[in-house]
Amino acid sequence: MAAITATLAAELRVAERQIAAAVELLDGGATVPFVARYRKEATGGLDDAQLRDLEVRLAYLRELEARRVAILESIEGQGRIDASLKARILAAETKARLEDLYLPFKVKRRTKAQIAREAGLAPLADALLARPEGDPGAAAGAFVDAAKGAVDVGAALDGARSILIERFSEDPDLMGALREAGWQHGRIVSSVKPGKEAVGVKFGDYFSFTEPLTRLPSHRILALFRGEKEEVLDLTLVDDAGEEPAKGMPSSQEMRIARTFGIRDQGRPGDAFLMETVRKAWRTRLKPVIDTDLRARLRLVAEAGAITVFAGNLRDLLLAAPAGARPTLGLDPGFRSGVKVAVVDATGKVAATDVIYPHEPRRDWNGALGLLAKLCLAHRVELIAIGNGTASRETDRLAAELIAKRPDLALTKVMVSEAGASVYSASAYASAELPGLDVTLRGAVSIARRLQDPLAELVKIEPRAIGVGQYQHDIAEGQLTKALDAVVEDCVNSVGVDVNIASAPLLARVSGLTERVAGNIVVERDAKGPFRTRAGLKKVAGLGPKAYELAAGFLRIRSGDDPLDASGVHPEAYPVVRRILVTTGLPIGALIGNTSALRALDPTRFTDETFGLPTVTDIIAELEKPGRDPRPAFRTATFQEGVEKISDLTPGMRLEGVVTNVAAFGAFVDLGVHQDGLVHISMLADRFVKDPREVVKPGDVVQVRVIEVDANRKRIALSMRSDDADASRPRNRDGRPALAQSQQKSAPTSAPSGASFGGASPGGALAEALRRAAEEKDRGRR
Repeated sequence: MAAITATLAAELRVAERQIAAAVELLDGGATVPFVARYRKEATGGLDDAQLRDLEVRLAYLRELEARRVAILESIEGQGRIDASLKARILAAETKARLEDLYLPFKVKRRTKAQIAREAGLAPLADALLARPEGDPGAAAGAFVDAAKGAVDVGAALDGARSILIERFSEDPDLMGALREAGWQHGRIVSSVKPGKEAVGVKFGDYFSFTEPLTRLPSHRILALFRGEKEEVLDLTLVDDAGEEPAKGMPSSQEMRIARTFGIRDQGRPGDAFLMETVRKAWRTRLKPVIDTDLRARLRLVAEAGAITVFAGNLRDLLLAAPAGARPTLGLDPGFRSGVKVAVVDATGKVAATDVIYPHEPRRDWNGALGLLAKLCLAHRVELIAIGNGTASRETDRLAAELIAKRPDLALTKVMVSEAGASVYSASAYASAELPGLDVTLRGAVSIARRLQDPLAELVKIEPRAIGVGQYQHDIAEGQLTKALDAVVEDCVNSVGVDVNIASAPLLARVSGLTERVAGNIVVERDAKGPFRTRAGLKKVAGLGPKAYELAAGFLRIRSGDDPLDASGVHPEAYPVVRRILVTTGLPIGALIGNTSALRALDPTRFTDETFGLPTVTDIIAELEKPGRDPRPAFRTATFQEGVEKISDLTPGMRLEGVVTNVAAFGAFVDLGVHQDGLVHISMLADRFVKDPREVVKPGDVVQVRVIEVDANRKRIALSMRSDDADASRPRNRDGRPALAQSQQKSAPTSAPSGASFGGASPGGALAEALRRAAEEKDRGRR
């Protein structure tokens, strides 16, 4: 464990004592949010991001150590261990290196090399390698033995070659060097399978494509692998920048193998035999293994990148600004099936539901307006949440007319992402939460509630179904689920949860609480009324001392018996607050929110052996703004009137929109025309942008300018750059801004013949990049 602690400390660039303390806490059942918030003294202030990284690496290093022990025991059991080998095994830093070292000792099925050794051909193999000046045929003659399978000189030489090939392929240092060289200098080459051009048009950018492995971004790797899986693309890994050696000449990999074993082609009798052995070793044994390893590494890189994008987008969406506890009308738009309507009160409780038919084919516009006005008046509705799916702009126009005709209602309309609403509607939890309510109406309820509090509503939906990732269906489910669950847990606990109104799914995400205990809290609350104190939670079935310790600080009790229970101060630290009250001479009600009194305090006066300066500082900050919500203030985007479909857009238009998704190549923005536009990474800002999330995140309200529109292909190119910045940019021959060279590299280097975007010629670099990026997003959603 000491070695693991040292490794983690070096990787995270913190002291070993911090790592040791964090590992002890996590092993003891503490959660990352709890350790990050309430055990800063122990860990030296490690934050949740560092603790998540530690958690992942700790698991890997422990698996590595367990495998190391198993390998040592296996080799020792064979009686083949020596000091040098043991030292190399103990020094191995990766699973791949361990497996390379273990390969010669792994129990295998009977191989050609093993058969040859049983035939007594190992001395021949050694002799041919050591003495290439001798004639291989003459040397093999002494080993011909039909009884052992070496029926002639050729058979003997084949057996010796099998032994040498196995020896070459099981050299751990050679394997490691070849693998790393393949990664550093390798390229992936893709081509379309004959006859697949039409059915595989969505992969058109990869019909004739090549790029170095080290430069492939996550989304492109996953697109290539999907194209191969769908039998549209052929993928090949090549080395030496794709250049083949001259005919009859060995490749660089073959030369590396030869050098490792002292083989040189000097025209001696045995050199040709050995060089052919090297060639076969590379092409039949080593290259297939290396290619498999490189593909696995590509997938790991791709999945890590995709998970990072998904997790970041999910975090931003969950922490989007809540509209707050205000009566809300939810509209789930539709044409033939009608617009589903649900009114929820300030607490999210369903107050009324209905269905209206303002659009085709019924076109009961006035009847719909009348019903909505009646509902808004009866339930004092303040907000209208409109789902952004089919018929959303038409329904948005209906809401706008209602607001214009009934200013007395003081309504505000907001377009809301309905991603995952249908998943929630059909879920078992929705059935239990909204019994007797038709499944089609549950979506409208969810849309209304997610405007009131996105976090509280979205936790009811499987994170993968929220729709803010790229190629999420191509990622290992377990890895993605674990990462997204961690994001949800961190978000929920950073905001805090009102225990008297929270749903069971939301409570289940609180540090230390399980689904069963969360359900028990709801049952207890429904049976006996709201909790008055945090201490009252101890009576809930299944909520023991450890769970209470981990959860209490993140649970809020508004208007309870103790004002501190509505804050982020942990109950274990209440004695510190009592000492502060004595010092200031103020009652708790007068101290909370009293900025001048709190900022005048010296935190060091209240530290002791249990609560250090970080915790006391946090307590004073929390008292200043108790239960502070870290989410931004609520604001809405205003879609331009008269711009309701893609054909209404023209280049040069300046519009306001909402960022719906952020990918590695740019951001997608809802303009209210049923098709998101793309702001390519090169168009996000006047400066170079490495990661789009440096500039935007889902839910942001942004100002954009329309650059190009292709209504037929549903492609919208947008810019967030200033006019001056665009004017000063280099131009292509067609007059369009060219991508900066550093950002052109992120786009595929080839495209289908004659491809264009928005009427641009094939030479329009910006148009091509935007078109390709949009198509990559489409692939990621499929």
